Amino acid sequence: MPDRKIIDETHKIPDKRGNGLLRRELWVDKNGKITRYNLAYINHKLHFADNGRVVGYDNQHGYHHRHYFGRVEPIDFVSFEEVEKRFEHDWLILRQQL
Repeated sequence: MPDRKIIDETHKIPDKRGNGLLRRELWVDKNGKITRYNLAYINHKLHFADNGRVVGYDNQHGYHHRHYFGRVEPIDFVSFEEVEKRFEHDWLILRQQL
């Protein structure tokens, strides 16, 4: 049985709070274990490359990694919950700078 997408959310950020989109996608296996994820802050006004992804975390291409203004770097994966915390931290820091 193929993995099943259980979350597919996009939230528009108001212009006065930073503009752009917050994207969250999760896939699980038949046992409910998260197998794939994509967390991203997208803002084409801040970054044109990487489909506008300013900051994001995912595990596509066979490894866990972070996107930041077009730079991609591997991350140490502990749990999806930890990755979510890192993403939230990155987004909050970035939002303060906007």
